Amino acid sequence: MQLINPIKTPSFLQKIQWVADPVGYMESAAKEYPDIFTARIIGFGGTLIFVNHPQALQEILTNDRKKFAAPGDVNEILQPLVGNYSIFMLEGDRHRKRRQLVMPSFHGERMRNYGDLIRNITEKTISNLPQNQPFLARTAMQEISLQVILEAVFGLHEGERCEQLKRGLTAISDLFRSPLSSSFLFFPWLQKDLGAWSPWGKFVRDRAAIDKIIYTEIAERRSSPNPNRVDILSLLMSARDEQGNPMTDQELRDELMTMLLAGYETTATAMAWALYWTQQKPEVRNKILQELDTLGNSPDPMSIFRLPYLTAVCNEILRIHPVTMLTFPRVVREPVELLGHKLEPGTYIVGSMYLIHQREDLYPQPKQFKPERFLERQFSPYEFIPFGAGARRCIGDALAQFEMKLVLATILSRYQLALTDNQPEIPRRRGVTLAPSRGVKMVITGQRVRPESQLTMATT
Repeated sequence: MQLINPIKTPSFLQKIQWVADPVGYMESAAKEYPDIFTARIIGFGGTLIFVNHPQALQEILTNDRKKFAAPGDVNEILQPLVGNYSIFMLEGDRHRKRRQLVMPSFHGERMRNYGDLIRNITEKTISNLPQNQPFLARTAMQEISLQVILEAVFGLHEGERCEQLKRGLTAISDLFRSPLSSSFLFFPWLQKDLGAWSPWGKFVRDRAAIDKIIYTEIAERRSSPNPNRVDILSLLMSARDEQGNPMTDQELRDELMTMLLAGYETTATAMAWALYWTQQKPEVRNKILQELDTLGNSPDPMSIFRLPYLTAVCNEILRIHPVTMLTFPRVVREPVELLGHKLEPGTYIVGSMYLIHQREDLYPQPKQFKPERFLERQFSPYEFIPFGAGARRCIGDALAQFEMKLVLATILSRYQLALTDNQPEIPRRRGVTLAPSRGVKMVITGQRVRPESQLTMATT
């Protein structure tokens, strides 16, 4: 197969750079080949064509199942985390039907039910942090995001089972907290259980402990069904496919692990970046607060969700720091031409969310944080693509954006924060995602006083 714009670095070095410094790898490749290039990296089949041109992405992602297929087996890098029956691993009709089963849990009226839940968890978490003592924003956001997921997905609010799940999930995700430890996902020969003290051995045992909790919860609900429960696990257990069959225990377990790991880690990272940028840019923070203050003392969550400037800020955070770097891979099914290049069947291709969001022709001065760009023009789903697109678009995108806006609004409207130093945060690999390298170190300096309160105090 003739390679399109192949990166000239030796294959082994490309693999190392992709794991150690994915941002540097993509940016140097895009300097040489701005729209399309062939990478020899680890994961997703090894040889992979990167595309970061909007029209080409539209061609790929709107022709799912025709010219391009979205296979599940190339996502095997995620298998140790989510299992064989996760929506990530399914393809074709099985994938489509699973999406139809899961999708209602994250949209429509369900969203309203999550509003007060998100605000209450946020307030409880932040109020427990000591004032004027450094804390890591990403750790605090993990706590919020994980509790939201546990309550929304499992209906677990407190108790030993809830705490055990929290500890287990935190331990699993923390194994992949750096580029070095992320190597366990990318190099299968490192996945050796050498006992409880070995990194992979610990992962296997933590995963087994989580599985035990999940299967116990499923068994108890099967034996004592409660029609009044509205958490996502209950909805999935009551769902039936076209033949009237429920999901098996294994399918439920894998889907729950997918939601837990994909939902809480990514959202926590996005919210940590949000706190970072709103402290780096006081004028941005002040505009958000002015907009929030127009809603009065007890704004409805959906009113917060619809605020235009807050939306622009969150979009700019997801643009400049997309948590996931790539769309799920597609494979060419029939000979096609893309950007003037002929692609043969069997070729694997991905869209680079990161590189699309760094295009000068779409986002002038792309390294600058400018929320106004989202107020000044509308971007297509192939120009702004933080949640992917097409058949593999993130199912939880609406909940993630809802949570991000509500958490940011709740914290900024009630607390005064400050970064502990002026060192810039840079994105670094964390598993298959990008996260702030230092975790965003902050302090709470006090409670925020609303302008009306200040006015009342001045006149009394």
